[in-house]
Amino acid sequence: MRGYRAVVDWHRLDEEPVRAEIELNVTLDHETGYDDIAERLARFDPVESLHLVSGEYDFMMEVEGESMREVSTFVSDKVAPVPEITQTVTHYVMATYKEQGIEFESDHDDDRLSVSP
Repeated sequence: MRGYRAVVDWHRLDEEPVRAEIELNVTLDHETGYDDIAERLARFDPVESLHLVSGEYDFMMEVEGESMREVSTFVSDKVAPVPEITQTVTHYVMATYKEQGIEFESDHDDDRLSVSP
């Protein structure tokens, strides 16, 4: 275990940070490996999590900022210029229903009408 962290339902607070999931593709050379790139990216304060993943991209990174502009500026000014990074795709988190195994309660009742056959 490396510690613990509270799971905050930001939607219930007045200040909600902007969260984004960013896909990263990289090109490796003989001197630089995935661990080297990960070490460099993990040092940035906005980076909340960083994973080497399988599939169409190499890394999945979660970042937080105070605004969409702050997140996009971080990606364009700090992440994209890393020489080994060849592509970034940013997905802004619109709503969170479950995090770290904890489901969040809905703020409103389901007001759809039930139809019986």
